[in-house]
Amino acid sequence: MTDFLFNLHPNRTLAEAVTAGLAAVEGRLERRQFPDGESYFRVRAEVAGRTVVLLADLHQPDRNALPALLLAQTLRDLGAESVLLAAPYLPYMRQDKRFHPGEGITSRYFARLLSSCVDALVTVDPHLHRYASLSEIYTIPARALQAAPLIAQWIAANIERPLLIGPDSESAQWVQAVAERAEAPCTVLDKTRHGDRDVEVSAPDIDHWRDHTPVLVDDIVSSGHTMLETLKQLQQLGLPKAVCIAVHGVFADTAAAQLAASAARVVTCNSIPHATNAIDLAGLLAAGIRALETPR
Repeated sequence: MTDFLFNLHPNRTLAEAVTAGLAAVEGRLERRQFPDGESYFRVRAEVAGRTVVLLADLHQPDRNALPALLLAQTLRDLGAESVLLAAPYLPYMRQDKRFHPGEGITSRYFARLLSSCVDALVTVDPHLHRYASLSEIYTIPARALQAAPLIAQWIAANIERPLLIGPDSESAQWVQAVAERAEAPCTVLDKTRHGDRDVEVSAPDIDHWRDHTPVLVDDIVSSGHTMLETLKQLQQLGLPKAVCIAVHGVFADTAAAQLAASAARVVTCNSIPHATNAIDLAGLLAAGIRALETPR
């Protein structure tokens, strides 16, 4: 049973809903920065012997991860029995191999750092490409929750005759799971990545579904080039504007504006705060946290 939830996530509604879902109390926390930019924390709750959850937004990790880890260590130092990190978006998963000589495998280094600072981790749809599970790199209990059922519910409630489209073979199993739950057809494209912002996507075979609404589904939208390239292909095929759905809307640079101009609608889960948030993860997070809580 969670005693306290300490919130470092800017979405107050999400934090309040997760706290309520855990039947916990939001821990009082004083937070500020020194003039040189260093973080200051003062915990205003008695956490000794308690089970606590730290809800943190790790988007823009070079800015947001260090304060979260410092607070986690503070809670441990004050005697918390266990500290579980709930990070809806888990960064540093992209670099999962040494693609070129001299590179670091930062997914492993970041996993070691988090594993040394908290007792357990809950996240949503991390970018597991070459890792079968988080346990390959995390030495603490780590649960990767799936947003597919929530996305399927949203599609079923908001889109008539959807056709789900996955951008590449990596998304096949995930998109198929959403399609099955939404009782909708799906197709998966071939993608060739020539660089971070240079993506080539195959034209989908949609002859059987011309009366459907195309729905592009992906786990992360960062530069947006994969979705933009797919939208271009769909437009050339004469299909109506597509709905774009992602679990995590990173939206680097002008990605959000470009997608909004090309798509019928852009929808994301509220793992990263953004105007496109329409799918709530609070219940999913609370259930995942309860499943990982350390028994007393």
